[in-house]
Amino acid sequence: MTALTLDSVNLHYGAAQALRNVSVTARPAAITSVLGRNGVGKSSLMRAVVGSHRISEGAIRIGETELGKSPPYARARLGLGYVPQGREIFPLLSVRENLLTGYAPLKPQDRSIPETIFTLFPVLKSMLKRRGGDLSGGQQQQLAIGRALTTRPKVLLLDEPTEGIQPSIIKDIGRALQFLRDDMGMTILLVEQYLDFCREISDHIYVMDRGEIVHEGPASDLDDPQVKRHLMV
Repeated sequence: MTALTLDSVNLHYGAAQALRNVSVTARPAAITSVLGRNGVGKSSLMRAVVGSHRISEGAIRIGETELGKSPPYARARLGLGYVPQGREIFPLLSVRENLLTGYAPLKPQDRSIPETIFTLFPVLKSMLKRRGGDLSGGQQQQLAIGRALTTRPKVLLLDEPTEGIQPSIIKDIGRALQFLRDDMGMTILLVEQYLDFCREISDHIYVMDRGEIVHEGPASDLDDPQVKRHLMV
């Protein structure tokens, strides 16, 4: 089981600083959530971890391996799976073809679609030949998670997975993440705004405001008025 650690990470877009000395640990076999209002740096944190934007200072590690300046594909090979905000599936490819794109970081002998994906999201199995763009928003989110799982991740990152999703599929996604944690020992880092979802499934939370971590604690802290004030619009 593998932890993900950010240690005093700073990130800039030109002269603008998006992350300020951010330290976060996603513990092995646990769901860690980072919460905050729009524009506080949550997606910048994800970009830093996956390597799509280089950090200015600090360190990011998967287990004992420091990621340094390694590109996104190298991080995927180390076991980092990513479900981006907005899903970003390939709309003209079939569901099966979308899942096959998860083969990219894998060795040839590991290139198969895990049956676990269809256990968690049975609707995908019945839609393998359907184009990704023809799926509902919730089904596309399930497909995006399935694509990430095809890469056999040790650490799974999800950026706003409940955004624009109907309540029934939000529950399905929550159950899937709990299964991945409890039965597969996966490390999960979740960026979210939906407090009830995080309260229900998270083991540990961080709250961000203006690019900084302003609170860290158990998920039950989301009921604390002092914590809630950082999350109110």
